[in-house]
Amino acid sequence: MAAKQKILIVDDDNNIAELISLYLTKECFDSKIVNDGEAALREFETFRPNLILLDLMLPGMDGYQVCRELRQKSNVPIIMLSAKGEIFDKVLGLELGADDYMIKPFDSKELVARVKAVLRRFEPAKPAISQTTGKYVEYPDLIVNQTNYSVTYRGENVDMPPKELELLYFLASSPNQVFTREQLLDHIWGYEYIGDTRTVDVHIKRLREKIKDNSNWAISTVWGIGYKFEVKS
Repeated sequence: MAAKQKILIVDDDNNIAELISLYLTKECFDSKIVNDGEAALREFETFRPNLILLDLMLPGMDGYQVCRELRQKSNVPIIMLSAKGEIFDKVLGLELGADDYMIKPFDSKELVARVKAVLRRFEPAKPAISQTTGKYVEYPDLIVNQTNYSVTYRGENVDMPPKELELLYFLASSPNQVFTREQLLDHIWGYEYIGDTRTVDVHIKRLREKIKDNSNWAISTVWGIGYKFEVKS
């Protein structure tokens, strides 16, 4: 029998945390609850979760700082939970490396669906699988493999959260084709992000920090429209 996937729930409201844990247990997840940021960082090392549900408003170290600390050492999927629905808060969370963002109060079925969706996307590269096996695109100095979720840049493995990799793969799979932000949102994030076009800009910025332009290709901005993966002749 396969081991249950583990979810770390970080929320200072124990009633909400227990309710989330109940929903996840019904779906055959193994969950653990902590109520503050310092405990979350400690428990991450011992519990080794497959995904973290992270409330933003925590006592002491807030959720943003917890996300910063985690991203310095891990690409574990993080879904941020917050009563704040402003675009700024969403964008900040995504800039720090969160994979999704849910606004309280939320529907239990939607929460479970998003947990499952993020876990499906997050499959770390398996060393036994060749970088050029399966569904991949290859350019000079760059291989993006969506089968084993790996990116190789200048011969080195690049750690990349699922959404960044999917965005890079989608653009690189259609060289020189221009996509609007709305098209990219619809394909990569789905209906729940429609209208929040800064999400795309945040992820493009993070991609450019990790994947520098090559003499043969570049992630280019098409002003007033969107982005394209430009292959130079």
